[in-house]
Amino acid sequence: MKRAILAASWLGALCAAHAQPAVTAIEAGKVLTMDDADRVINDAVVLIEGGKITAIGRRGEVEVPAGARVIDAHDRWLMPGLIDCHNHVAGSLADLNDGVYLTNPGLRTVDTLTPNNELLKNARAGGVTTVMLIPGSGNNMGGFGTIARTAGDTVEAMTVRAPGSLKIAQAGNPERYWFGVGRTYMNWNLGQTLAKARAYHDSWTEYEAAKARGEGLAPPPRNLVWEDFRPLFRGEIPVTVHTQMYQVVQKTITQLHDTYGLRVVLDHSTFDGYRTSALVVERDLYTIVGPRQFYFDRTQRRIFGCAQRYFENGVRKLGFNTDAPVVPQEELSLQATIGCRLGFDPYLALKGLTIYPARALLIDGMVGSLEVGKAADFGVWTGDPLDPRHACLMTIVQGEVVYDARQDRRF
Repeated sequence: MKRAILAASWLGALCAAHAQPAVTAIEAGKVLTMDDADRVINDAVVLIEGGKITAIGRRGEVEVPAGARVIDAHDRWLMPGLIDCHNHVAGSLADLNDGVYLTNPGLRTVDTLTPNNELLKNARAGGVTTVMLIPGSGNNMGGFGTIARTAGDTVEAMTVRAPGSLKIAQAGNPERYWFGVGRTYMNWNLGQTLAKARAYHDSWTEYEAAKARGEGLAPPPRNLVWEDFRPLFRGEIPVTVHTQMYQVVQKTITQLHDTYGLRVVLDHSTFDGYRTSALVVERDLYTIVGPRQFYFDRTQRRIFGCAQRYFENGVRKLGFNTDAPVVPQEELSLQATIGCRLGFDPYLALKGLTIYPARALLIDGMVGSLEVGKAADFGVWTGDPLDPRHACLMTIVQGEVVYDARQDRRF
């Protein structure tokens, strides 16, 4: 009898799985693709299959297959899922003591990921689909961060890339480390840690080249502390840097980018960091502003928007962060709204929530814009995501609805 019940249950689940439509079609009033052509498609249809976008275009140009599941959003806006380069809530960082040393090259956040925690559920309700979970900034090098989806029932399902970036903080908090340290010592100590990591990378690169030439060079000793630095020095992952105030941003650029050749993402970039804009433009760096969006310039006795000041000085690759939970993760769009209230361009602000952070983190081949072949990660909004009178009604990650305000409204 028990075997019969189990068999019937299994057969029912199998039939239900087969009954699930293979294709989902979203019919939207307006789609912000955020692609290279900056397409905005009115009266649009987006087709999803296997967790990816298979077609996107105007109604009539894209045929909805018979039997497809149809999501009616004809009076709604559809845009890519929001991406935050600076997050501390996707995992339990209480389980990661990154305050032992001033530099902690062996630590990584992937081991702390916590699927479906309440703060991630809030993030999904705000249309946020991808975050960079990084260690804290109580020291110069907190370890390696993890690019994670805000949805997923397991660590494997959540993980986009690990390591995702190296977290460095060059000022603002590390000065308080134990006995108190100044910037000169911090920069020296950070440099000697990076020098050891680069020497390890160079020794293995030399060995691999010799092996490819058929030479019998003995392999160097393997050191797991330095292994994650190898993709960093190959330019395959960036270094996301808690850096602010122009002297500190300048040091970030000259030390990390110029001396060590790292792919630098300027994170925070607040106060008067915009005074380094000429250096940022010259090196074509990504600048992620927040969570403080304004600065009182005492020399001009005026309050400026940080993003707008960078823009006025020629910087174009601009994004926004929350430093969640400093600012709740679901308020990522509000950070861009504040930037616009202080003078920043609204369409560029939308790019700063989507494709620009995706490019900064080197994941733009998967997310950041709505294009055929990319992950079906997006939010359905009641209207303009930068207008706080509107809200995210539905969030979809890899083709699956992970938040639906009609069933579980959070805000």
